[in-house]
Amino acid sequence: MKNPSDKGKRSSSPSGKNSRYKQRPPAKRPASKKAAAKPTSPKRPARSAAAPRRRKTAHSGAGTPSRGWLRPLINWGGTLVLWGVLISGVILGYFAYTLPDISGINVIEKRPSLVFQTEKGVRFATYGDLYGNMLRPDEIPENMKNAVMAVEDSHFYDHFGVNPFSLVRAMWRNYQAGRVVEGGSTITQQLAKNLFLNPDRTLQRKIREVLLAFWLEANYSKDEILALYLNRMYFGSGTYGIDAAARKYFSKPARDLTIAEAAMLAGLLKAPTYYAPTANLDRAQQRSTVVIRRMEAEEFITPATANALVKAPATLRNAGSNFRNVRYFSDWVVSEVRSYIGRTEEDLIVRTTLDLDLQTNAEQSLESQLKTNSKKYNVSQAALITMTPTGAVKAMVGGRNYARSSFNRAVSAQRQPGSVFKTVVYTAGFEKGRAPDDVYMDGPVNIGGWKPHNYSRRYDGAMSLREAYSRSINTIAVKLTEDIGRGAVASTARKMGLTGKIPTHPSISLGTNEVSLVEMTSAYAVIANGGYGVLPYGVLEIKTASGKVLYQRHGSGLGRQLSARTVNHMRSIMTTAIQSGTGRNANPGFPAAGKTGTTQDYRDAWFIGFTPSLVTGVWFGNDDGSATKKVTGSNLPALAWRDFMKASTGASDRIAFAREKEPLSDSSIWQKIIQTFGSSSTPARSGSGTSNPVPGVPEYPTGATDRP
Repeated sequence: MKNPSDKGKRSSSPSGKNSRYKQRPPAKRPASKKAAAKPTSPKRPARSAAAPRRRKTAHSGAGTPSRGWLRPLINWGGTLVLWGVLISGVILGYFAYTLPDISGINVIEKRPSLVFQTEKGVRFATYGDLYGNMLRPDEIPENMKNAVMAVEDSHFYDHFGVNPFSLVRAMWRNYQAGRVVEGGSTITQQLAKNLFLNPDRTLQRKIREVLLAFWLEANYSKDEILALYLNRMYFGSGTYGIDAAARKYFSKPARDLTIAEAAMLAGLLKAPTYYAPTANLDRAQQRSTVVIRRMEAEEFITPATANALVKAPATLRNAGSNFRNVRYFSDWVVSEVRSYIGRTEEDLIVRTTLDLDLQTNAEQSLESQLKTNSKKYNVSQAALITMTPTGAVKAMVGGRNYARSSFNRAVSAQRQPGSVFKTVVYTAGFEKGRAPDDVYMDGPVNIGGWKPHNYSRRYDGAMSLREAYSRSINTIAVKLTEDIGRGAVASTARKMGLTGKIPTHPSISLGTNEVSLVEMTSAYAVIANGGYGVLPYGVLEIKTASGKVLYQRHGSGLGRQLSARTVNHMRSIMTTAIQSGTGRNANPGFPAAGKTGTTQDYRDAWFIGFTPSLVTGVWFGNDDGSATKKVTGSNLPALAWRDFMKASTGASDRIAFAREKEPLSDSSIWQKIIQTFGSSSTPARSGSGTSNPVPGVPEYPTGATDRP
């Protein structure tokens, strides 16, 4: 009889009817009584007591485990964070490793500075990098600190070197504007950038800036960082630090700055060159208004104080700020300094010949004529230089406005002198024995086809050299040149200091060679000082900032170039030219001598003359050489010269010219005879000006005429 349990075992066995593979039947074991009594159930076996029961959650779906997406997210997120930290560490490590050397934070690298002073010691210009005293935190006025924080970093004492809120705000505003309109850098970041980095707007520079800002905050107190910032930042016009800026712009130490002055200096930090008050005072004052309103908003000052300051902004108080064109003189002196001492890395103080009162008069006399007559006469530029008879330059105006054009028309421009060159011609004639009362014939001239004519287009016959000079007669100047020889005129020009090329063609007498105003004026100074050579100069002394004297001026040493007889004759006829000749408009009402000059088509107009104490040259014209509307030496230049000389020559200086005497020589009896009898008693001679014609005169183009 079969056991009922065998059937159940077979139905559940893999060796059943539907089994794919035949299995060896298991070995038979003796059945227990309990097993034989209870048959086996085909249901799922019961869970072991050790197996935990799976808990269903509300998030568990049918057949989806609850941690199906969370575990990968945590794994991948953690991995990315770890890699991000690692990569960031490598990047920051690289930038930290490549930071510039920060050990020299207290070392100042700068160009040597030049400080220019008048003869009386008044500073009027500076060049190079000018640093003032390094001020301690307690030496910096609170007004200055508050002004800078208000406009640059109002939360300076609250952040750790970087202000995240400012950075986010700046990024948003720059995004809205589509360009960089605001920076989010703190004072600490700005200090780091200016001390150690370049101004390039790159991500690499910004990262280094942040790292350096952290380093500064870790090694210096807030007060020390602010002091470093104010001592080292650029304030325009070559000045670094508030002490140098205060002395440059306001002629005072930083501790004495007013709120208005502090606001102007704080305003420069955004764009020192653009807002520099020496370049544009109105623009600097407008910027200071922005600073004052920020100080009001940050409650550093009251609204009443702010309103008062806006109505009365700071103004410049340095000597050079009163002049539009004093830089023409200082630029010229810079080259003179280098020629005396060469290159140096030391800070220098240069005492010059400049007279600020005369500089004021020079600028005003030219601007008065240009302002009134510029459009009427189609003339845009003018220049003036004045010096003592020994060559000390007292004032120089190289153009109408230095800020618009720094080209020095008094020194660098080469132009035809016109009739002012006739002074050289007549000087050469007197050196050759001619005299003011010698008579020449004013008539037609034809030299190899070249036919110069007078400004009046007529001829007046016989006249003395005195009259011909005072009326600026061209034909007689030509005849005198041909009489004494063109080589004599060129030689005299060189003795009087004209260094340019002077071709000896027939038109030499009419001033067709090119010269500068400073050279032509110094040539007149030879006559003014009694016949001694002149080298124009502007430097009296050069010394280091520590007081060591590197150069001190002594005499020029050129010696006598013209005879006393010639000097007396020239002073005489030049005085006539001012009293009754073409220079009548220049007559100042006291002893003076001079000459007008006008070139072809009224391109250049000159007046050069002197008193016993000053020699002054004036030029009017256009930079492009275009013709003016009949500006001649007898109108605008003569009027400007007169105005300047009347304002510049005191009553005690208005003395008559002393008659020059020939120096006696023990070995020269002839000199004693000249000194005893003189040449003024020599009877006047008559001459045609062609008694000694020059053979083989080359042809010269017609039309090279001159006007008085």
